[in-house]
Amino acid sequence: MLRIEDTDEARHVEEAVQVILDGLRWLGLDWDEGPEKGGNYGPYFQSQRKDIYRRYVQELIKRKAAYEFEDKEKGGTVVKFRMTREPITVPDLICGNVTRAPNETEMADPDFVIVRSDGVPVFHLVNVVDDLEMKITHVIRGEDHLSNTPKHIALYRALGVEPPKFAHIPLILNPTGSKMSKSDKGAALHEYMNAGYAPEAVRNFLTLLGWSPKTDVELLTLAETVAKFDLPQVQRHNARFDHEKLHWMQGQYMMKLLPERYAELGKPFLAKAGLIEGQPEDYVRRVLAIVQGKPKLFSEVPEWTTCFFRDDFAADAEAVTKTFAGQPGNFELLDKLRAAYAALGEWMHLALDAALRELAKTLGVKPAALIHPCRVAVSGKAIGPSLFHMLEVLGRDRVLARLAGARERFKM
Repeated sequence: MLRIEDTDEARHVEEAVQVILDGLRWLGLDWDEGPEKGGNYGPYFQSQRKDIYRRYVQELIKRKAAYEFEDKEKGGTVVKFRMTREPITVPDLICGNVTRAPNETEMADPDFVIVRSDGVPVFHLVNVVDDLEMKITHVIRGEDHLSNTPKHIALYRALGVEPPKFAHIPLILNPTGSKMSKSDKGAALHEYMNAGYAPEAVRNFLTLLGWSPKTDVELLTLAETVAKFDLPQVQRHNARFDHEKLHWMQGQYMMKLLPERYAELGKPFLAKAGLIEGQPEDYVRRVLAIVQGKPKLFSEVPEWTTCFFRDDFAADAEAVTKTFAGQPGNFELLDKLRAAYAALGEWMHLALDAALRELAKTLGVKPAALIHPCRVAVSGKAIGPSLFHMLEVLGRDRVLARLAGARERFKM
């Protein structure tokens, strides 16, 4: 169940809600009921549940568990909950029994506001009411909420119902050891989306912050995580956000994603770069298939694939200098290679490989003497996917044209 906690209407904007929905879907975390789906316990926006909260406030006042109070400092009337002066024990499923007694200041006036002077109910009330109305059985949230939980338990008891089970999970810390805030690097989901992380990698990384399946296996599918998750495995110490671990996990997923999924995630970045409009779908998939494992992020895919879609691709200056500066013989080798390839009957990677090696043998040079100039001539780079697979995907006409034009384009 997904609900949007938007009682602070000044901060609630439709775009912000859409960010939440898009982010959850990007991570592969769907919901059974809630915004855009409906369900039996709606509405799912707290801003649309005011009548429900008002009913519960009246019930608390009727039970003398709450009362109206003139707020002289801010002006207007608030509603305050009559908080018990006795210690309250939170039977936490992770932290154990946590007893909180009121401090000296709270002993003097432990009551707290549940409806502000502007009529808007506060977090403590609306979350308790929503959990009660929506029949929530377990509340799993950050450890920083543990200090609020005695208030919530008191509210449940005042309404004559048993509270749900509580489990407070460790906080996420920065590498420096300070609490991670919304403005910190890595805290905003759109950063991963824009940078081209695989959602599977981010989700996998997040699941291991403060939880461990008690095995050496770290790459877990969502189904495996669901099957293995149990609250006793949640660690008591705070989790550190390790960017290097995330990058390692991203690399693992970039290599292991199924080709169909790799293409699904890579194509939006190619489209954004203006590379694939009008390109055959099969050709785009073949290009993505042979570069898989090279880019570390999907945002880097255009850089690795531009040469497959444009003839005016940028060339790496260092690679060009190293390959052709003061070495006119390399252009002559490319001329001979072009002639061998032009006579080739079958344009397949195995045939392309065999033809190059046969030419190298005839010329009395090592295959590398042909491979390196050929790679730079057709892609502008000294590194990349398998050369012969790349030549096969580029196609006969494009390869022959680039080999023929190498002298003019790269002459030093």
